[in-house]
Amino acid sequence: MDLTYTPEEEEFRARLRTWLAGVLPTLPPKPSPHDWPARRAYDLGWQRMLYDAGYAGLHWPVDAGGRGATPTQHLIYLEETEKAGAPYVGANFVGLLHAGPTVASEGSAEQRARWLPPVLRGEEVWCQGFSEPDAGSDLAALRTRAWRDGDDYVVSGSKIWTSHAEVADWCELLVRTAPGARKHRGITWLAMPMDAPGITVRPLRTLAGSTEFAEVFLDEVRVPAANRVGAENDGWRVTMVTLSYERGTAFVGEVVACRRVLSEVAREARKNGRWDDAALRRRLGGLNAEFRALWRLTQWNVSEAQGTGGVPGVGGSVFKLAYSHARQELFDAAAEVLGPDALDLGREWTLDRLSSLSYTIAAGTSQIQRNIVAERILGLPRGR
Repeated sequence: MDLTYTPEEEEFRARLRTWLAGVLPTLPPKPSPHDWPARRAYDLGWQRMLYDAGYAGLHWPVDAGGRGATPTQHLIYLEETEKAGAPYVGANFVGLLHAGPTVASEGSAEQRARWLPPVLRGEEVWCQGFSEPDAGSDLAALRTRAWRDGDDYVVSGSKIWTSHAEVADWCELLVRTAPGARKHRGITWLAMPMDAPGITVRPLRTLAGSTEFAEVFLDEVRVPAANRVGAENDGWRVTMVTLSYERGTAFVGEVVACRRVLSEVAREARKNGRWDDAALRRRLGGLNAEFRALWRLTQWNVSEAQGTGGVPGVGGSVFKLAYSHARQELFDAAAEVLGPDALDLGREWTLDRLSSLSYTIAAGTSQIQRNIVAERILGLPRGR
């Protein structure tokens, strides 16, 4: 893979830098992290600005409403927006990075036309209804039921860790439609409108004090059968497409952010005298090498996805496994540099350290990723 930049790509970088320099000073102040309606409005506003400037869905296929950018242009965009301090996708996370790409890959023409433009224009927010209280890492053990009644599915059950449910318009929902089938073969992927009768959302407070997750209770919620993505009982295959995006490319921008944080940690260590500790310097040097390697792996994964219709391959599991642990190590090192100040919940690094604990669980636990790497890359026999 050629990792050098062409003159055209450098021109794209220059145009993007110029646009960011002009637009970022015009943004309103960020809302309180606890005011989700305001955060939704802020994130959707930024998405609309990206859309109007031609940067929304940059790497999405043209027939899905995207710009059909090259993998390298996509990576340049992620680098430059992070370096400039541009807003992250925020409440748009599921729609832009999970559900949207899944619909683009697996949805019908009518579904793509209905759901993708509002995501790109910053008009609708999606949440993810996958995990359940008794089916976390073993996602195929989900028990939320859906049965066909005329032109609708009737859904009952509950979901947990539902990202952005309290401000979402739509939910990418996994349901069991064939209770007697083997657990991987009786699942269906639905798009559920969050304003449908029978839905109760109960926010969950995380260790860091945030409420971006929720429990969602479903009491005979009617979802049109036209909202099914893929065939009935083929939802596990569709889900693997969703999870490939979640593990393969959804965390790309965070690698750039972690490299920035690492530089800030080193500067703080020089200021407060911790830089004199040779063991700490070796630790930070090792992290620098690890995040540089992760960025190269990111480039490879994004390039590979372009060659497979945009769907990331199993390299996403390698990335997710390595990145989850590297992120935790980074913020542990930041805590070592801060000393007693690392207990201050008002500091961003402290909150990031708390949230980093979830990364070895979110988007598939590290144990699950190890199984995928062992079976699909190393060719080891499946465990019994």
